[in-house]
Amino acid sequence: MCNLYRMTKGHAEVANWFRADDQLGGANFGDEVYPGYPGAVIAQGALVSMTWGFPLQRKGARGQPLKPKPVNNTRTDKLESFFWRFSFAERRCLIPLSAWAEAEGPKGGKTRSWLSLPDADLFACAGIWRDSEEWGRCYSMVMTDACGAAAECHDRMPVILRPEDYTVWTDADPETARRLCRPWEGDLVLDRTPEPWARGGAQTSLL
Repeated sequence: MCNLYRMTKGHAEVANWFRADDQLGGANFGDEVYPGYPGAVIAQGALVSMTWGFPLQRKGARGQPLKPKPVNNTRTDKLESFFWRFSFAERRCLIPLSAWAEAEGPKGGKTRSWLSLPDADLFACAGIWRDSEEWGRCYSMVMTDACGAAAECHDRMPVILRPEDYTVWTDADPETARRLCRPWEGDLVLDRTPEPWARGGAQTSLL
């Protein structure tokens, strides 16, 4: 499950890489992206800003409304559920990133383990998006079974897309796009660091 990723490239470079129209304007992002915060995605042929996570309404013990929880990961086996199915059928996007992180270690002492592609400073994961009343446009990262080095950290990993599959994911019919929701078949680089996991971010969820 991905609750943190890194995207270190500038807007112009990302837009050029994906042949997208850069609509970020003067938007400025940090290198690290957390659930509930803005991230850059490619949707409808443009590089745009959206909030990472679909808002999930919650209530407190007395029935009072609480701040929505960002559901930032989408399981491939749940794509037909009501929460996801219309976005998967109608609104798929690309999430550009340089690496994603998983938490490893004992409770209270977890550290960041970064995963990336060898010799690739930029790649794309599968995403879906929608409009929301709470945060405007928002997106979620599609997750599949982990494999290779990713399986050493977690049982799930993002759906990584090959460049030749970018337009298949965004433009093809849902059944064709679904065939891309599989574990990555290439190599992965695992970088275990002493960086503490809890350095910021928001409460997260997966459905």
